[in-house]
Amino acid sequence: MQDTEAFLWEINQDRPKQYAVLMYDAIGKIGSDVDGGNINRPGSLQECQSARGPTFSGQYCRVSLKQDMVHYFVGICVPDSCGEEDVQMLLAHERFQLGQTSLIPPFPPSLVPQSSQAIIMISCLSNTATPDASAIICLCGYQCLQAFSLQTTSQGVLSTSSSIAGASYSSLNGIRALSLLWIISGHSTILPAFSNLDNYNTWKKTVEANPLHLFTDSGPVYVSVDTFLLLGGLLSARSLLSSIRRAEDKMSLSLVASFLFKRLKRVQPLHLFIVCLVMSVFSVARQGAYGFTFEDEVEDCKTFWWANILLINNLYVAHKMCVPWAWYLSLDFQCYLTTPLLVYLFRRNRVLLAAVAASLMLITSVASAVVTALLQIPVHQPTLLSYKNYFIYYYDKPYSRYGPYLIGILMGIYMTTKKDQLIKHQWQAALGWFSCMLGLALVVGLAYVLREVPPHPSVPHALYQGLHRSLWALAVAWIILACEEGYGGFIKRLLSLGLWVPISNISFACYLVHPMLITYYNGKQETPVHYTDINFMYLFSGHLAVTLVAGYVLTVLVEKPFLLLKGSSG
Repeated sequence: MQDTEAFLWEINQDRPKQYAVLMYDAIGKIGSDVDGGNINRPGSLQECQSARGPTFSGQYCRVSLKQDMVHYFVGICVPDSCGEEDVQMLLAHERFQLGQTSLIPPFPPSLVPQSSQAIIMISCLSNTATPDASAIICLCGYQCLQAFSLQTTSQGVLSTSSSIAGASYSSLNGIRALSLLWIISGHSTILPAFSNLDNYNTWKKTVEANPLHLFTDSGPVYVSVDTFLLLGGLLSARSLLSSIRRAEDKMSLSLVASFLFKRLKRVQPLHLFIVCLVMSVFSVARQGAYGFTFEDEVEDCKTFWWANILLINNLYVAHKMCVPWAWYLSLDFQCYLTTPLLVYLFRRNRVLLAAVAASLMLITSVASAVVTALLQIPVHQPTLLSYKNYFIYYYDKPYSRYGPYLIGILMGIYMTTKKDQLIKHQWQAALGWFSCMLGLALVVGLAYVLREVPPHPSVPHALYQGLHRSLWALAVAWIILACEEGYGGFIKRLLSLGLWVPISNISFACYLVHPMLITYYNGKQETPVHYTDINFMYLFSGHLAVTLVAGYVLTVLVEKPFLLLKGSSG
């Protein structure tokens, strides 16, 4: 309180000392374009922390406020002897003002109708950062990787020869690489839009008014994950059938156990390394005004790391996920567990397989539709109001995402065991390509048509959510089939280009590391990002370049050494 009184007394003098000027100048002020979404007042973190008073230094705190329906935060500068509870009392102090004006005045009624403010939360940022001990211990556990040389682990990673065994399936490299680029593009746009834009309202209006933005900024960007699920199902069925063939056509429990264990060996080393990396980097990184997510990430990992190890983080903890983007790995493995069952049914009774597959498809479609109808979940970019339900009950759950993986398993069984081509005539190819393009267009276009969330359960929205992911997967499955049976044309040539192969080889590492890089970049910002198409294009280009470099490094230093260590190529 003495430090606070000293600062407030000093700032109200005719010629205040330099430290008080810096602290006052660092406090966030109301800016222009509030109507466009420039509501946050981050102030200046660095200027605050550079202030040196007679017995204290400046400490940056973020005060989250609500005024009418507007939620925003203000960065303030207080003495570093203040705790968050002290700041709470300070804000209620009648002397926390310059002259007769509050240092954090509410928006005037001309901008926001309700002039009174309500404090939601206060978070103060320490001026020092110390590494998280648990993260350091975790990272040190990977030192056994030094036994492998870069000459060994980097072999073939940057090769432009197909990474898919054999001469077939070369189109999968292009599909995997383009899906990865699409995901990075979507995250490059969506993550800053939800955290640190100064014109969020302008961005939202632009996205909702232009269907072209749906490809990168909205709902359909998420179907690129369904493409990965399709490929996962296809390759899992192919891998299991190949293992059965090598085991003299016997499907034993030990073979299935080995099949599942190989998947864990393929996924978990790099996954858990990323968990440790996030904890270590975010615990020592100097945060910007928008970087309070760093502390949350570290605490969530220290609390819920076990869910990542068990690959159930998409089921158990909704808002407290450690490395939240790793939900895909858990979902993928949960779907992977069903591959042996469906392959077993294929080998024993194909009619029963068809019945079980149809039942599973019906269940996943109905479940998605019912959840959408009851909770009024959007099909367009999730709004802030519906964001919570979208991710708790729909987005990352196996009952809503199993359709594409099931289609992939059936596709893998067919392509691995087929005796003859399915496409035998040009008219069949033409009909298939027309249906494929129509399906892709419907998935993207209907998301634009159904962009408004209705105030009541909606049949069109429910049907779209129940069917669009499987429809997308069927269209991509046709592309793969047509390319493999000689009816791909220029699309086959495009997807089979050698330039996609290196990206495909490092795609797993790129997927795991790129959200961390984007979160780190956003969190280091001390001023908001301004949305324009060209700004976001350059953001995507920068995130992509850094991701590819980091993905290569993680592939040759972590992922491949563990595959060699375990004696398996995955």
